[in-house]
Amino acid sequence: MNRHELVRRFVLNSICDDYENVDQVILRDVAADGDRCGLTIDRSEIVATLRGLIEDGLAKAYLLSGRKPYATEFQSMPQIDLIEEDFKTYFYITKKGIDLHLSDDKSFPFDDDDNLRPDWHLDPG
Repeated sequence: MNRHELVRRFVLNSICDDYENVDQVILRDVAADGDRCGLTIDRSEIVATLRGLIEDGLAKAYLLSGRKPYATEFQSMPQIDLIEEDFKTYFYITKKGIDLHLSDDKSFPFDDDDNLRPDWHLDPG
């Protein structure tokens, strides 16, 4: 698995069970997972990864609200280059994303107990 694939898997992992915001959850989770693998992953890389996941049909972006309609789907990647102050833009995995996320568990760096696999390595490129 190369860096690009790994960051995609980390982002999918972060959004696989709930709608998540970049600045509240995704950045924290993905940066922590990257750190455990010896990588520094910043916000701009995560935003670019989310853009690619949306383009590939693996994730969707939503505008969440406390009033109806509670979730409005964006048709493409929203503009989130700046840190959000009001935390309204959220991301969630699609069925296609779940299928990818659950495939090939052996290449994911963490085992079922969330420990770094001793034989895991990042492919160059």
